[in-house]
Amino acid sequence: MGIGGIGLSAFARLLKARGFAVSGCDEQPSELTAQLVREGIAVAHGHHADHVLSADVLIASEAVSKSHPELLAARQSGVEVRPRMALLKELLAASPSVGVIGTHGKTTTTSMIAVAMSGAGLDPSALVGGIVPEFDPGHGGSNARIGAGPFVAEVDESDKHFQYAVCQTAVFTNAEDDHVGGAEGSELATYWHSVEEQHAAFTRFVAQSERVLYCADWPGLELFAAGHSHALSYGTLAGSTYRAVKLRPDESGTAFTVEKEGATLGEARVNLPGQHNVLNALAALAVNDLYGGAFGPAAAALSAFRGPGRRWQHIGSLNGALIVDDYAHNATKVAAAVQAAHQTGRRVRVVFQPHRYLRTQQSWPRLAESLMNADEVLILDIAAASEPPIEGIHATLISERLRQNGHKAARYCPRREDAVSYLRLSAAPGDIIVTMGAGDVWKLARELAEPERVTP
Repeated sequence: MGIGGIGLSAFARLLKARGFAVSGCDEQPSELTAQLVREGIAVAHGHHADHVLSADVLIASEAVSKSHPELLAARQSGVEVRPRMALLKELLAASPSVGVIGTHGKTTTTSMIAVAMSGAGLDPSALVGGIVPEFDPGHGGSNARIGAGPFVAEVDESDKHFQYAVCQTAVFTNAEDDHVGGAEGSELATYWHSVEEQHAAFTRFVAQSERVLYCADWPGLELFAAGHSHALSYGTLAGSTYRAVKLRPDESGTAFTVEKEGATLGEARVNLPGQHNVLNALAALAVNDLYGGAFGPAAAALSAFRGPGRRWQHIGSLNGALIVDDYAHNATKVAAAVQAAHQTGRRVRVVFQPHRYLRTQQSWPRLAESLMNADEVLILDIAAASEPPIEGIHATLISERLRQNGHKAARYCPRREDAVSYLRLSAAPGDIIVTMGAGDVWKLARELAEPERVTP
């Protein structure tokens, strides 16, 4: 169910490659479902109980209501209903595996691990929450890489059952209060009731792994690995098992030297700006080293890596301005994306779409603070993601706080077409326009980059 989603479509591809007959359904057709059909996976549009009657197993996200007609029909017909995370648990346990957890950077880090391993001559299989060009260049990229192993997977902490999965190597990027605030008794499992509950789940996942590789630069992360018999770290701080030193940032990325326990492994470069991407690349090189991959070829593969879709994705240009789209949707990610934009040396113009009413209610002051360093900020309406509106929670909370804090070029754009028109008229060489958010703000970036509609 929901086969057009970025996660479940990756599962479909992996299962088909392993010899299973796979089909699925989704509410609306999309570019991704059309690609699945071309790959030999049957996709029905819309939902109907008849879709599941010929299946042996129905895979569904925990975000699907337990009273959904397809789930009810499956149970009544004796079809096994298996949660998405239960399937991932099986895949992680079936072979040497790497599970990437954390509230930021999972997609990019998982992609980089697979790319680095592949470059070093290993043959990983991988599952990520984004489209990676290197996974399937002939078809514009994929969210799954088919290989002999090890298996590298992004493990989504928004699903509470992730804590019961067991992997060989847990890569832990960071821990923050994202996906927190679910109501008691809710049948949906995409929010944690408290930060403490979520962090206890992180601790359980780490403890069950054979080894953990955690980011030393994230304050307090070492506490999650306290007592683990095989805890390793990566970061820029002295004492990290794998350390990035001599960082040399430029307008398009950062070169750095990699050390392991004080000994130099070699030189590396990431062609994505921002120090967070140095850490992501360092984690990938560390995992590659742990699995016996040669450093040089892995570093070379990473230097050519341009990132998965919607993670600092270069969309095009407009009147000499660079257009980039990024999935950043909480305060830490937004601040990192703004810092990365400044590294280009251009005037930073951000189009931000808040995501979910509850998330906005919890974090709008922090979101405003994270946007303060942008030269210009256009705020779109909240992307609801199926949540009902919350009284008093509106995108203008962010734009007004920006102005109250002294930002001279922040405003709310209730009509998206007005934002597009304004940027077409005002884009200039030396600008970088970054669309940010987990909703459909990416469409705006593509509108701006359409050659036939660019202002002369």
